[in-house]
Amino acid sequence: MRNVVVRLGRRWRALGGLAWTQLAHERTRTVVAVFGIALAVLAMTLLAGGGMGVMEVGEQQFDAADRDLWVTGGPLGLTPTRGGGFTNSIHDSHAVAADMQRHDDVRSAVPLSFQTVYVGENESSFDTIVATGVPGSGSSVSITAGRGFSGGDRHYAEGTYDGPMSHEIVVDERTARAYDLEVNDTLHVGGTLSAAREHEFTVVGVSPTFSQFLGTPTVTLPLSELQTVTGTTGTDPATMITITLEDGADPRAVKSDLETAHPSYEIRTNKEQLEAVVGQQATVLVGAGMLVVLAFVTGSVLTVSLLALFVYQHRDEFATLAALGVSRRTVAGIVVAQGLFLGLAGWLLGALLTFPLAHVLNAIVSAVVGYDGLVVASPRVAAASAVIAVGMGTVASLLASWRLPRTIT
Repeated sequence: MRNVVVRLGRRWRALGGLAWTQLAHERTRTVVAVFGIALAVLAMTLLAGGGMGVMEVGEQQFDAADRDLWVTGGPLGLTPTRGGGFTNSIHDSHAVAADMQRHDDVRSAVPLSFQTVYVGENESSFDTIVATGVPGSGSSVSITAGRGFSGGDRHYAEGTYDGPMSHEIVVDERTARAYDLEVNDTLHVGGTLSAAREHEFTVVGVSPTFSQFLGTPTVTLPLSELQTVTGTTGTDPATMITITLEDGADPRAVKSDLETAHPSYEIRTNKEQLEAVVGQQATVLVGAGMLVVLAFVTGSVLTVSLLALFVYQHRDEFATLAALGVSRRTVAGIVVAQGLFLGLAGWLLGALLTFPLAHVLNAIVSAVVGYDGLVVASPRVAAASAVIAVGMGTVASLLASWRLPRTIT
């Protein structure tokens, strides 16, 4: 038995040596095949890392928001009306939030509205930006500079919208840098250009709260004042209501109670809300999966082409070996060994490139959308990608070996 193992070991070492020599001789084609397999590995590791990163960052953002339940009037989506923004599917939002807050286990119920508005330092030049409306004194907004909103939402005035407007606004750091804003500077804001020219707000603070949550520059206004400058006071709309529970309260039990009292609204826990947001991107996820499949097929085709071309170009040598008594199984073993070498080399290259490329992608994503760590370079995913790489080399070598008999006959 030991002699058999030794003979097999010598045989495979010899086949490996011949395969390596041929690959080293055909350098250009070898590099192309290895690069194709590496691309397939990168597609898997980076796309899988992107999915993992989205879930991790999403969980971090929901934890940082310090909310327990999320109330919407239906799936969140974008609307082109009134300048754009998210769909404001909750109407009479102040009253609905107040009713939910009466539950014994609810500490606070806060209606939030997200709308696209025009902003500008003067009355002649405007840009669009996402504005967030918050009720009351804006206690849900974390202030890093300035004093924040000065008082309650006096403008709402029990639903009459007749109270005085504070004309106070909180901006995020990117907006402050873009317009060179400091506390006590002013900014024109409105849902239309005419409304923006009419309403001038004073910067009372800087906050990262909603820019981190949305991943985009934002400004924050009292809810009723945002509704006024966007012309939506008639229905008192909000995009969602966020609920914070008392310590020790069971989110699922409170959710059940609120669903019974408000059957027309969708109420989700943090985990359910994250899953709903990710689920709305099903088309993107399917597209990412198709890219992995396409990369696998492309890498396989490149490797098959290389090995098939190798067999064809060396058909005379193979025929000579066959005439000298070398079995076709041995020749096929050389081809299979080459496929394994290509697969391993492609995997090593792709796995090594995964980590620096993930760092570069994270830097780009952070600069564009403001989120850090959206692509996770996972060693486990990199290790798992070896299955794809070696599988591609094996499939390619088997297909090339299948053509071997008709090539050297």
